[in-house]
Amino acid sequence: MTHTYDPVEQPHLRSEYPDRNLAVPAPVSNSAVSWAAIFAGAVAAASLAMVLLMLGTGLGLSSISPWDDHGLSAGTVGIAAIAWLTFTQIVASGMGGYLAGRLRTKWVDTHVDEVYFRDTAHGFLTWAVAALISAVLLTTSLGSIVSGGAKAVGAVGSVAAGASALSVAGAAKGSSEVSNESMSYFINSLFRKTNVTADGQTNITVPPTQSVSPAQLGEVTGIFINSIGSGSLPPEDLNYIAQLVAQNTGLNQAQAEERVKSIYANVQSKLEEAKKTAKEAADTARKTTSYVTLWTFISLLIGAFVASLCATYGGRQRDL
Repeated sequence: MTHTYDPVEQPHLRSEYPDRNLAVPAPVSNSAVSWAAIFAGAVAAASLAMVLLMLGTGLGLSSISPWDDHGLSAGTVGIAAIAWLTFTQIVASGMGGYLAGRLRTKWVDTHVDEVYFRDTAHGFLTWAVAALISAVLLTTSLGSIVSGGAKAVGAVGSVAAGASALSVAGAAKGSSEVSNESMSYFINSLFRKTNVTADGQTNITVPPTQSVSPAQLGEVTGIFINSIGSGSLPPEDLNYIAQLVAQNTGLNQAQAEERVKSIYANVQSKLEEAKKTAKEAADTARKTTSYVTLWTFISLLIGAFVASLCATYGGRQRDL
């Protein structure tokens, strides 16, 4: 195929072809894929996506507060994050696809339908390469800058939600510093001495006159932890702990047993509450992960479509 020489667009041919109507051979491209244009569009798309993600991370952190009644709610932030992710895919993929379509080599003697197909393929390949580049960047130190803010925000909520669960769960295991702190309140409350005032009507609680030895406190703690999952103290353990309580508080055996049962029931209640909180947190995390994965998949599909469409539009402008 030939085209007419134009002295304005091709001044270097003026001396060789003085007649402007003389036909000059057009450049011919044998390859159906312009990898240079694809990589150029992919680099532009990946760079723009990273910039927009960093901007979205900054805007998101500025709208979140760990204090009550401050900042946006978690649901609002989630919806905004999904919308921003979709917007990022549309803008970045559209830019990359358009550049790939405009920068690719002109295909000569090619049917119009084939040109549209190739441009669409170029847009899709640009999106695919940009996605791979973004995946690599997100695993490097640059990616940690983008994702670090989101991790910090998530840590605030997870620590607040799981603090009590961790405390009681650690107490059940009886092996960490957290367990000792959480159990100390219940164990110490066993040995509070109760006196009656002179009028015989008001009970007041004071520290025991006879101090409980660390060995006794450790022994009672071990008994509680050992039976914490069974739901009740064995009769022999209940009787033994009640004797220790009676010796150090002035209560009789029956009263001491009632106190032991009451406090042990409180421990069980706290443990069940911690288990419920942990299950709710796990279920919330599962749903959140599912939603994030689903909407990421949808936004990526939108990005692939926009990249292909914009590449077709850019290629058509290239051939005008």
